[in-house]
Amino acid sequence: MNFIRPDISARAAAAPRSGIGEIVTYARGRDNLLPLWIGEGDLPTPDFITKTAADALVAGETFYTWTQGIPELRQAIVRYYQRHYATDLSVDNIYVTGSGMQSIVLAIQATVSAGDEIIYFSPSWPNAMHAALVAEVKPKAVALDFVDGQWKIDIDRFAAAITPKTKALFINSPSNPTGWTATKEDLAAVLDLARKHGLWIIADEIYGLYYFDGARAPSFMDVMDKDDRIIFAQSFSKNWCMTGWRVGWMVAPAEIGQTLTNLIQYSTSGVAQFMQKGAIAALDQGDDFVRTNIERARTSRDILCDALVATNRVETRRPPGALYAFLKIDGVTDARAEAFKIVDATGVGLAPGTAFGVGGETFMRACYLRDPKQIEDAAERLSGYIRAL
Repeated sequence: MNFIRPDISARAAAAPRSGIGEIVTYARGRDNLLPLWIGEGDLPTPDFITKTAADALVAGETFYTWTQGIPELRQAIVRYYQRHYATDLSVDNIYVTGSGMQSIVLAIQATVSAGDEIIYFSPSWPNAMHAALVAEVKPKAVALDFVDGQWKIDIDRFAAAITPKTKALFINSPSNPTGWTATKEDLAAVLDLARKHGLWIIADEIYGLYYFDGARAPSFMDVMDKDDRIIFAQSFSKNWCMTGWRVGWMVAPAEIGQTLTNLIQYSTSGVAQFMQKGAIAALDQGDDFVRTNIERARTSRDILCDALVATNRVETRRPPGALYAFLKIDGVTDARAEAFKIVDATGVGLAPGTAFGVGGETFMRACYLRDPKQIEDAAERLSGYIRAL
């Protein structure tokens, strides 16, 4: 039987295939595979979180619930910001979502209209700007500078990209995939631009606690006023090993709260209540677990970066934040093609820099949030491959 594809919308047809998903699909499930290609660790969700959620599930907390999140979870998020950011929010600033990804999608929907522009630093996690494309928004990339193995911004070039069609600035810091982490001065400069031009900022600070030069990364929370137009996207995935749960949140001005609640209503209608109970346990009981995870990441980062730099064929220095080494390997000119060669030759799965847009074409991304022994193994395999190039 011949299958005839029905007509679909132009915006759906234009949604690009994930360059990360392509290599994952190619090699997933192979024996002796070390999968460093996606942004998650190798630990399951801790028992104190899963037990709380399971107890709520067994107790029958399976009905429709608060669209914007149950009050207890929103209050737990307020406490999280008090502890880690020394800032006092209201529950009216908090909106629970079905993942950090959904937080970004809804923030774009709330701030940018079809035909308008959103400006971002690149290389960048592709899903965010691909979501903008699906919304018929025009993403404009401003390339980060790669200097002496580290990434920097050019704020003047960023400012020059702003046009009358620009409605929002998307800032991911610490950055996936580069590990670039904005200084307070960087954030203040971006905020000044947003104020000057009347723009929204969408702040993806999901990796804010994965910062290796202090207790946490600099945040827009450190430089903003209460009336600034900033929406923060956050997730439970990375801090508490909850990638498969698909739970996140937004912090936003209370004045747009009903709009955000409406957008949640007409997409997922909210997050299952028993999962939200698990999320409360993550926030209120999980600080020690997060600290352990961060130190695990630091150890594995150092093992991977030091071993690969020692080949004298890799430029990348230890990144200051996030979970990724974005590797510039001497001799690699087509990262997509190289990703297939590397996984075939070494069994190490890396994400090709081509998936991350402008500036990433010759880089490879490795997620190092894994058992340090696995990272030692991956570093040994990759080092041998790189030396042979």
